[in-house]
Amino acid sequence: MTLRIGFLASHNGSSMRTILQAIDDGAIDAQPTICISNNASSGAIAYAKDRGIPTRCLNAKVCGGEEAVDRAIRDALQAVRTDYVILSGYMKRIGLLTLAAFPDRIFNIHPSLLPAFGGEGMYGMNVHRAVLAAGVPETGATVHVVDEVYDHGRILAQVRVPVLPDDTEETIRARVAAEEGPLYVKVLTELAKGENAQNMLS
Repeated sequence: MTLRIGFLASHNGSSMRTILQAIDDGAIDAQPTICISNNASSGAIAYAKDRGIPTRCLNAKVCGGEEAVDRAIRDALQAVRTDYVILSGYMKRIGLLTLAAFPDRIFNIHPSLLPAFGGEGMYGMNVHRAVLAAGVPETGATVHVVDEVYDHGRILAQVRVPVLPDDTEETIRARVAAEEGPLYVKVLTELAKGENAQNMLS
């Protein structure tokens, strides 16, 4: 089936770009519906506009409060008949209205092997700093279903990345980031083909 995918991104939207390239290449049977950002100057918004994908900037200032943002995001996604919602570096909590409208259909990617190094405050370089401080031999990335708790929803797929003796936060970040987009593509490819889709989301 052709997946209708909406994206939420706060900054560059690197994973979104990888997914869109995979769609162009025919690797995923999908169609992008919209790119929503809380940041009007985000690279993700600019990239989506260049590709002719509808975009919206929705934040508390624009909408008049967090509940209004939640309602606006839900309505914008539904208006373009979105099936699945992909978070690509989206730095805001997903509201209850949007969660209820897309149960088990909002996915996020986290730069660690959840449940390790997840939860509130664990994002971006904070994760890689914690990994380095813990002295663990490996880290990675996790695609998971989004629920009302940070980094808590069901794990859909993971990729493991070694932590090397001379690693810094930046080298770990780069190694993990290189795996994030392809891991998302793998999940969406299986979903579009119906491979293990029922098991994946049940």
